[in-house]
Amino acid sequence: MSLRPLSVHQPWAVALAAALAIAIALWRLVGASAGLEITSARVGVIPVTVFHPEAAAPAPVVVIAHGFAGSQEMMQPFALTLARNGYCAVSFDLPGHGRNPASMPGGLEDHARRTEALMATLSDVVAYARTLPCSDGRLALLGHSMGSEVVVRYAIEHPEVAATVGVSLFSRDASATRPRNLLVIAGALEPQMLKAEGLRVASLAARAPAEEHVTYGSFADGTARRFALAGGVEHIGVLYSRESQVETLAWFDQAFRHHGDGFVDARAPWLALLFAGLVALGWPLSLLLPQVRTRPARPPMRRRVFMSIAVLPAVVTPLVLWKAPTDFLPIVLGDYLAVHFTVYGCITGVGLWLARKLGPDRGASVTDRRKLVLAAAGVTAYAALAIGIPADMFVASFAAGASRWPLFAVLFVGTLTYFTTNEWLTGSPEAPRGASVIAWLCFLGSLMIAIILNLQKLYFLAIIVPVILMLFVVYGLFSTWAYRRTGHPLPGAIANAVVFAWAMAAMFPLVG
Repeated sequence: MSLRPLSVHQPWAVALAAALAIAIALWRLVGASAGLEITSARVGVIPVTVFHPEAAAPAPVVVIAHGFAGSQEMMQPFALTLARNGYCAVSFDLPGHGRNPASMPGGLEDHARRTEALMATLSDVVAYARTLPCSDGRLALLGHSMGSEVVVRYAIEHPEVAATVGVSLFSRDASATRPRNLLVIAGALEPQMLKAEGLRVASLAARAPAEEHVTYGSFADGTARRFALAGGVEHIGVLYSRESQVETLAWFDQAFRHHGDGFVDARAPWLALLFAGLVALGWPLSLLLPQVRTRPARPPMRRRVFMSIAVLPAVVTPLVLWKAPTDFLPIVLGDYLAVHFTVYGCITGVGLWLARKLGPDRGASVTDRRKLVLAAAGVTAYAALAIGIPADMFVASFAAGASRWPLFAVLFVGTLTYFTTNEWLTGSPEAPRGASVIAWLCFLGSLMIAIILNLQKLYFLAIIVPVILMLFVVYGLFSTWAYRRTGHPLPGAIANAVVFAWAMAAMFPLVG
């Protein structure tokens, strides 16, 4: 009797492997908070989360500020690492971000007004944090990107802050003596200007060109300075880097002469395993979708025709929008992206219409509308909830309050226009090999052209381009599987449009 080898193409085998991966990843991610008491509160309208060891003596409190378009969930690795080592860690949402209903005054244009509002928010959270039972009165700060500038400025004005960590610091306010005991961390794949600022800070104490991973100055008099470079990570990845966590913990331990058990929240591999499992599970689940449309056999689209339709909107859209007014929503970058998606989708749609008019008759198809609605609902539910809920728990805030719902509606118009035409272009069997990848690269190239043409307004968009690429890959797989099963582009297009519009509405800062 011979045994047949197990085929990885069997849906049940893929589903079982995906479920196992999800279970292991959740076990490790949830287990990172073992032994901690985690409580949520509000300081006025500011959402605050406190992390500290259960039944532990009071300890130094570390207030943690996130960066632009971030939220306190993004800073969990630092909060858990510090709390598991005996600190009282406090994270919060800045105005216009996460679950904070207040808008961010000044937007990107009025730097002084914005900074004043962010400083006031940090001040309120610090005052609250120092009254907590887990605090022994000693204070440290940690901030990422925009948040790093805020914590450095606050620490300069408040010498009672014993130590500060600036992750991806771009402020040039630090001097040789203020703030006290400053560590700067940057990702090796981040822009050179952030690395240059880290070396500048270290050189203040070295009084000579500084080196990475060398501590200069003295913790006793507050002049300690250090620049640490986290290898292989960029502006978001630096938050999940093990090196970032180790450097931060060691810095505060030296500043406070504190010793923990050395726990480090190295969650990046487990997050990767979790979302890989969730994505993989989408394939066997897609086989449960109904056949929506029956289509006659059609000849493949000529690659020259496809490339013309794919490349034209990538070039034309940023040129059309270069000087066009796009500031019509109270959300940073969201209004521009809404228009970019819309114009890009419309140009693609015109190209598809012309190709159909000028090309051979491809025959009629029959669509079951009831099954179309069911398929679209199923794909959208899985794409939005199965990925969105874990992302909200472990990565970033995806909870959109009531004030953001109208923004979602406007953004959805743009994303639906783009993804519908993109699915018609790339998702069918008639599309040439590699169509989806080519279309994604064209769209990302279009965004890069727009950034270059209007760098002052859109420079923050460059930071999230890697995130957009990741979303394209994940949700591109979902829409591809849905198209193959249902024979119709709309289920995948609607799911992608909902997810992208929701992510932008929930994550981009509200401005006032």
